[in-house]
Amino acid sequence: MNTAKDEVKALLDKLPDDCSLEDVQYHLYVVEKIHRGIERAEKEGTISQDEAERKFSKWISK
Repeated sequence: MNTAKDEVKALLDKLPDDCSLEDVQYHLYVVEKIHRGIERAEKEGTISQDEAERKFSKWISK
């Protein structure tokens, strides 16, 4: 497992040299949200695509 420092270094290596601090902050935010989503899915489980479509069909007008 990578440390937070390792992940930040890898992220910085992927970003262009002319990126802004705002760009870096945004990408760190996205990475953190992805990690939280994965952790939540592991704890609480997930639902199938069909079940998700059934649940969302209430809000989608055709």
